[in-house]
Amino acid sequence: MAHMTWLSDPEAWTALAALLALEIVLGVDNVIFISILASKLRAEVQDRARRTGLLAAGAMRLLLLLAIGWIVTLKRELFRVGDLGFSGKELILLAGGLFLIFKATKEIHHKLEGEAEHASGTAAPTFAAVVGQVLLLDVVFSIDSVITAVGMTTHVPVMIMP
Repeated sequence: MAHMTWLSDPEAWTALAALLALEIVLGVDNVIFISILASKLRAEVQDRARRTGLLAAGAMRLLLLLAIGWIVTLKRELFRVGDLGFSGKELILLAGGLFLIFKATKEIHHKLEGEAEHASGTAAPTFAAVVGQVLLLDVVFSIDSVITAVGMTTHVPVMIMP
């Protein structure tokens, strides 16, 4: 029962409580983006898209946690730009952050400009396109969640629970 030693570790319980609180905060942005993307679909498939997105988010987080051993080893500097060194982990975070900025800007612009895209002849997105975007967003949102979990505890069950 050595794998259950975390049950008697007060630090593990503190980390679990902190991770639960952080998951709620970090999960809100995921839910907002899933809702925005799903709202572009026909009304009859929006709920299915939201459920698919939320299930994908949970699955993505678990897969990344299971692969965390590899992600945290990406600390070796790959190249430098001036005084800044870039590792694989930093490149993953940078790409994810840039994608989120792009996607948020595009969605905000779309909401402010109204339906100009549809008037220009651009077709509404398909269910598969929306689910694909949700999966890509889930990867980005899961990475911040997983890195937070790894920084909080060394107990994998505590990382997975929230």
